[in-house]
Formats: sequence, C-alpha cells, structure tokens
Amino acid sequence: MEYRKNGNRIVLRLARGEEVIASLAALQRELSIGAASVAGIGATDDATVGVYAVGERRYHARQLTGDMEITALVGNLSMQDGKPYQHLHVTLAGMDGNALGGHLNRAVISATAEIFITVVDCPIGRRYDDETGLNLMTFAEENEES
Repeated sequence: MEYRKNGNRIVLRLARGEEVIASLAALQRELSIGAASVAGIGATDDATVGVYAVGERRYHARQLTGDMEITALVGNLSMQDGKPYQHLHVTLAGMDGNALGGHLNRAVISATAEIFITVVDCPIGRRYDDETGLNLMTFAEENEES
C-alpha cells in the first residue's frame, strides 16, 4: 500500500495481493480518518460481494473468482465503537463482459487498485438499527452517545 496526501485528499495505490477492506482500515488507523468518501478502480481475481435482503435482515454473499476489472468502487469510511468502518459497493466486470456488483465484503487485488479518498471534517459514526438490521450512519450529536 502506497499513498500520497494532499490536504483533505489521499491517493492510494494497492498492489497485487493486498485486500481492499483491510488496507482501507489500516489507512484509517494510520491517518486517524474518521470520515471520508471513497472512489476507485482496479483489478481483482478474488472478491466477495453481497446483497442485503431487508426482509431477512441478512446479506447474501457471493464469492467471485477469475480475472475481473473493478469498474467502480464507491462508498465511505466512518467509525463504529471507536473502530474503522468501511461501507463500500463495487461493480466487477469479468472476461465474458458481464458485470456483477453489490456490497463489498472483500477483494484481493490481482494487478493494482487506484483509490481516491476525500476526508471530510464531520464526525460520522455507526449505530445498529433494530428496524433494518443495519449499522446506519450517525452524525456528531448522535455520536456523543456512542
């Protein structure tokens, strides 16, 4: 993992074998990033994506293998219970030209990933919501209770 910081913007490059979620969590800890937006592209050959079934209150995960382009990686970074939290969605395109996407659980980089991060000066946390079964975003005044 290599990165350069310019003001509130970070340009991150991941190398072959690095995992996206773990790398972003490590960067959050290293730079004390409490909230940020994320956008990126790259390549993976081992990814797990999920779709949340609200009625069941659970993710249905699917492992994908083979050469795939990360055509879109978008989401945000926040904190939950004092720990880094990543909420990312991804679209992956395979050799057959078909694309699949969903909530990103993990992706191991097969060639490289180029990720742009914009840090925001707004404390963002997460709190479990009984109604949806999700960790919903909370803002400064709500975070003080967490």
